[in-house]
Order: sequence, then structure tokens, then C-alpha cells
Amino acid sequence: MTYSADTVSLVAPVFVQGLVLSLGLIVAIGAQNAFVLRQGLRREHVVSVVLFCAVADAVLMSAGVLGMAQALGERPGLARALALAGAAFLATYGWQALQRARQTHQLQAAGGGAGLSRGAAMAQAAAFTLLNPHVYLDTVLLVGSIGAQQPADLRGWFVVGASMASLCWFASLGFGARWLAPLFARPRAWQVLDGLIGLTMGVMAVLLVRHALVGF
Repeated sequence: MTYSADTVSLVAPVFVQGLVLSLGLIVAIGAQNAFVLRQGLRREHVVSVVLFCAVADAVLMSAGVLGMAQALGERPGLARALALAGAAFLATYGWQALQRARQTHQLQAAGGGAGLSRGAAMAQAAAFTLLNPHVYLDTVLLVGSIGAQQPADLRGWFVVGASMASLCWFASLGFGARWLAPLFARPRAWQVLDGLIGLTMGVMAVLLVRHALVGF
């Protein structure tokens, strides 16, 4: 399948927006990331754990975009309100990331202890993914509301971009654990990463406010 230059020029920004938004939300110190890193260090059921986490994110984001698109289709006022609320959330999230960048912290994933069966590993992956209330705020509400405001024929590319970020991140943690663990154990690495996330989320918040004020 080939795409014209005009099509690519429309698809690329939407794809990148989904990619950057998802990556900014998912890259943070937390129990789920620590668990994936741990499984990678132990080389236990890495493929299953990575795929579960990535697919779960993709399903939740797809449901959010589709559901929000239907809910906001005839309610431009609600769409504008959610866009502004999303911008406020991104600005707050970005500010918190910049604040974290001033502190020293690290991601630790213990590699000792008894191994897990595949069923136990998947149960833990499901718990870390689905029992965290923030996952629904991030994927269904925030990603969904922003994705739903994209042109109807480009929403799928927004979801693909967001899902690709999730898959790449979890795959990097799981399969690159041996190389990434020493890096993530360095507080300076997380400070730099949080700084970049903070700046990115701030820029996206500004763009979302602009879209809310002039795009409806």
C-alpha cells in the first residue's frame, strides 16, 4: 500500500501526537514498570508479560477513543471542556515531572526470590495493569478524549501511535532489561527523562488549549 505526500503529511502529526502522549504518560517509575523490568532481568515469561501490558493499553486506548468520539460527536461544548481539562491535566503532569527532575530517585527491580509460573506472572501483570486507577484516567479518559478530537479518518493512526509507544516501552524494559537496569538505577537518568517529559507535556498542553479555543 502506498500513500501520497498529502496523506503522509496528515497522518504523521496525528501518529506522532499519539506516540508522544502515550510515551509521556507511561514512562514513569511505578509498580508495573518495575515488574516488567524484573521479569526481563529474570528472563521469565517476558514475551507474555510484554504483550499483555501492551495489548491491554491498546484495548483501553481504542475503547477510549471510540467511546469518546461517539459521546462527543454531537457535543462540541463538552468536547471543548474536555480538551481544556486534558490540557490542565497535561500541564499538571508536566509540572510534576519537572519537580521530580529536581529530585533523586531510581527504579529498582529485585531479581532474587522464587520464580513465577506463567499463570502467576500473568496474574501479577493483570493486577499491576488493571487495578491501577490511573491507567483508566490516562488511557480511557485522557488519551480517549484527545484522540476523539482528531479527524475521524485519522483517529486510527492516533491509536496506532499511542499503542506503538506502549509496545516499544514495555519491550524495551522486558527485552533490554540487562542493559537498561544499570541506566535506570542512576538517579541522573530519571532526572533527565523527567525533564524531557515535563517539557513535552507542557508543549502538548499549549497545543491542546489552542485546539480547544480555535478548533471547534
